[in-house]
Amino acid sequence: MTQAVATSAKHQFISKVQDRTAKVGIIGLGYVGLPLALLYSEEKFVVTGFDIDSRKVDALNGSESYIQRITVNEISAAKKSGFNATADYAKLGQMDAIIICVPTPLNEYHEPDMSYIVGTAEAIAPHLQKGQLVILESTTYPGTTEEVMIPILEKGNKHGLKAARAGAADGNVFYVSFSPEREDPGNDTVARRDIPKVIGGLDQHASDFAAALYNSIFNRVVPVSTPAAAEMTKLLENIYRCVNIALVNELKLLCQRMDIDIWEVIRAASTKPFGFHPFYPGPGLGGHCIPVDPFYLSWKAKEFDFHTRFIELAGEINNAMPYHVIAAVSKALNGHKKAMNGSKILVLGLAYKKDIDDLRESPSLTIIELLQKEGCEVKYNDPYFPTVGRGRKYNLNMKNTPLENLGQYDAVLIVTDHTDYPYERIVNEAKLVIDTRNATKGIKSDKIVHC
Repeated sequence: MTQAVATSAKHQFISKVQDRTAKVGIIGLGYVGLPLALLYSEEKFVVTGFDIDSRKVDALNGSESYIQRITVNEISAAKKSGFNATADYAKLGQMDAIIICVPTPLNEYHEPDMSYIVGTAEAIAPHLQKGQLVILESTTYPGTTEEVMIPILEKGNKHGLKAARAGAADGNVFYVSFSPEREDPGNDTVARRDIPKVIGGLDQHASDFAAALYNSIFNRVVPVSTPAAAEMTKLLENIYRCVNIALVNELKLLCQRMDIDIWEVIRAASTKPFGFHPFYPGPGLGGHCIPVDPFYLSWKAKEFDFHTRFIELAGEINNAMPYHVIAAVSKALNGHKKAMNGSKILVLGLAYKKDIDDLRESPSLTIIELLQKEGCEVKYNDPYFPTVGRGRKYNLNMKNTPLENLGQYDAVLIVTDHTDYPYERIVNEAKLVIDTRNATKGIKSDKIVHC
């Protein structure tokens, strides 16, 4: 591809972005894709959302929201700007840019499940057009963009298109970048557009295309040299958190044996104005990223005959925390002369962290199943989940229980510390409160057991 051809294509694309005539297609309308679609709609782009889930498509086209932090008014405003949702992937051919925001879970062997990315690439390929920009945002291992997605797009398109690379012979190309999502559900302190956007293009032109597109909705774009560097950036961010949470979880267990309050220790250490960032212990890791991403890198590292011992150890510690909670419940019940088998337990909180409606990888789900296996009669309360059915790793089929008559339970187990819970009333009415989140801090009662 000559420099003149590439420059002309870039100018045309940037011009369409600047005058808001560029059509943006976003595949996957979940916790990442839908907020992104709304950002582009706010900037007056015509956005089409694609999803194989007809319930999501129907809800959005009916101005309904299925994500708690996204309001009906936001969706209605987006529709007025031209936003619509569809399950018809043939419409991808009309887009100038296609952004992929599909799940990347682990399979039962803790290996990357690429089926969503593969399936999406196969759905895009027949409709791929010359000059289109394709961006993968799904968190994955370094090499996915180039080794998995691009070959499918190149093989499956009808026009013989190739991904633009340095030194390409002609202009019969499409452009590819990777840009990791940085969504933080429940974080109201940082506006989405203030979160810097990392991009790694397959070549400089692809990076320029992606930079132009993201600069229209984010206040800062951070280019890196390759898609693999961008993929690794996301993993580093989440592994950093995973390892530090594992450290503080392990220290919590040690502090309990030494009769030291780990929360007091963290508060004191946090007064240091440099060299320390606080992390907090809990009943286990949740969310799509932190419990999953480290294993993506561990899996990929084996291809290079490299064993990521530090990362895997952190994963082992964090994955063991729900079992520590079960042991703590058993010990607390024994102190009240109650056996686990037959005990009535109310679990407070299903979400993986407070004040959100997200169940992905939530430790609460594991803890409930473990309690049931021990013979406990388990109920839950979570204002964000009227019911919980079957998921990828659980099959509970339970209904939300009102937060009343707490004295009927042998123990109330706090797993998610939602802000709206009346903790003083809970402690006063319950026979026993087992607190995994330090939610009852400041409340003095011999009913409370911290774990």
